[in-house]
Amino acid sequence: MGEFDLIRRYFMRPAMDLANGVEVGVGDDCAVLVPTPGARWLVSSDMLVEGRHFLSTVDPARLGHKALAVNLSDLAACGATPRGFTLALALPRVDEAWLAGFSRGLLALADAHRCPLIGGDTTQGPLNICITVFGEAPAGAALLRSGARVGDAIWVSGRLGDARLALEVFRGTLALDAGGFEAARAAMESPTPRLSLGQALRGIATAAIDVSDGLLGDLGHILAASGVGARLDVDALPRSALLAAQPAALQRECLLAGGDDYELVFTAPAAARLPDVGVELTRIGVIELERGLRVVDAQGAAVAHGLRSFDHFKA
Repeated sequence: MGEFDLIRRYFMRPAMDLANGVEVGVGDDCAVLVPTPGARWLVSSDMLVEGRHFLSTVDPARLGHKALAVNLSDLAACGATPRGFTLALALPRVDEAWLAGFSRGLLALADAHRCPLIGGDTTQGPLNICITVFGEAPAGAALLRSGARVGDAIWVSGRLGDARLALEVFRGTLALDAGGFEAARAAMESPTPRLSLGQALRGIATAAIDVSDGLLGDLGHILAASGVGARLDVDALPRSALLAAQPAALQRECLLAGGDDYELVFTAPAAARLPDVGVELTRIGVIELERGLRVVDAQGAAVAHGLRSFDHFKA
């Protein structure tokens, strides 16, 4: 199978979603997008490399889902509405069973969020997936990292830490029963981008980011961009029953530095009325004037942890 046969069979759809702002999609040298009057484009790229971001044993449908989900999560963190995405895919060889699963997982999530594949590239090489997403938000409404204010409450969506549990199983440092491992592995391999929440937080949240590399580092990006500090209650961090059954030190490591959660952490005025979009929201701290991030327990006592978030060039 040649490159263009591969594209036609697995990635070209019968018809593009013209009502979604796509005038020309896959099949030309460039896609043609039609912006909504008064809106602003929001664009983000993420790369997934085999052996660095995922294991060779991952189910290809889950990998297709995650490859797009982590990019849609960036749009969610900015309150954007998806408009389309491109896919650059390097493959060591043409594996039709793998391609069928990967494209199925990828395009199912794309269809669920009306975010069509509008172009990209394929080549031979080590397995590498790079997606660029395009989204929109009304002018002046995009959520950024730089708006947190002293006195704002800090909130997080969903639950944290289960993806890190799965990673520890893969590393051989932790054993879970079959049901527990599958739940943790699903959290790591099939994250849910919080797009509805991000869009609902426009005009309410003062700053936001998605938790991809670990809460400590990602919240730290908000603090640095906003020029503020924070107090974070580690005991308030939302966790599953599976994680809550683990030793306290492991819980804190997974919650604070685990990464791969793709939940939204955001700040909002303490009296703000938060939207109800069917996602659990937990208040986990407060923005303070003094720079730095202070981790405390439920009694307000400082918690020494020595943890840091993931960094590609320090890990």
